[in-house]
Amino acid sequence: MVFVKIRAIRATHCQFRLLHLLPSPLAPRPSPFYPRPSPLPPGQFGFDADGWILKLIAVRQEQTETDPNMRIIGIIPARYASTRFPGKPLVPIAGKPLLQHVVERCRLAKAIAEVIVATDDDRIREVAQKFCRVEMTAAEHPSGTDRIAEVAARCDCDALVNIQGDEPLIDPRVIDEVARALDREEMSTAATALKSAADYENPNVVKVVVSATGRALYFSRRTIPYLREAASPEDVRGQLAAFPFLKHLGIYGYRRETLLRLVKFPVSPLEAAEKLEQLRALENGIPIAVAQVAYDSVGVDVPEDVVRVERLLAGKTVI
Repeated sequence: MVFVKIRAIRATHCQFRLLHLLPSPLAPRPSPFYPRPSPLPPGQFGFDADGWILKLIAVRQEQTETDPNMRIIGIIPARYASTRFPGKPLVPIAGKPLLQHVVERCRLAKAIAEVIVATDDDRIREVAQKFCRVEMTAAEHPSGTDRIAEVAARCDCDALVNIQGDEPLIDPRVIDEVARALDREEMSTAATALKSAADYENPNVVKVVVSATGRALYFSRRTIPYLREAASPEDVRGQLAAFPFLKHLGIYGYRRETLLRLVKFPVSPLEAAEKLEQLRALENGIPIAVAQVAYDSVGVDVPEDVVRVERLLAGKTVI
């Protein structure tokens, strides 16, 4: 009887450890701060370990597939006015408007049923309607989130992904990861490893800290967390070597009703302090799943970025 109980406990422990060995798009990357258990010796527990592994892999694959009954659309907010780069969505890059590059990349995402451009400008509408569905919005929206919420309110969808209109090299696999995360959470986003000293010190590069379950704990323009004993704050390279800092990528997924609820909340204190809209969600109890990806954003912020992006496009293999 005791022998049977011990075997049952061991089998349960093995199943638990095997689950943690399987890859997940929301699981923390292996690091000294997120250790993973070592592989188990074959045949140790007296049951069909291979069979268990195959079953667990099948379960994990089901969890990472987008719900086929969920209609997810991609919305790209586009404004003509820009302090640093007026008319940016229509600027030609390698023979096409910037916005068209973004739309074409979004259409490569498997989880997106339709791509829509949301704009308040007739000049953008006239160009974009040649290659994409366009929805006109009110001009007075304070943010891109409010603009896409207006479109979502009148669209047939269960969820949506908000894609920045100035990233002509957006990886469609990142869009898919953000979309898939909506099977588990009301809201999602993406982050990548922060590697450069310039990004570390730049307040325009937003940082995020993530829980062991893959949810955002906080976003900040400051570099977080603060490493009290790892290295001197002035030793940026030492800081980067001591901890896997995460750089937030400006892409968001929302379940439709969550987005419509979110834009009704007033600007929150932390949002006002950091000027980061996603903090409104956290302050109002909306969890945000963070997909950790290898892609790093390449945006067009100023006219000088056009040449750089054209060079990257010339040497890029399209996924």
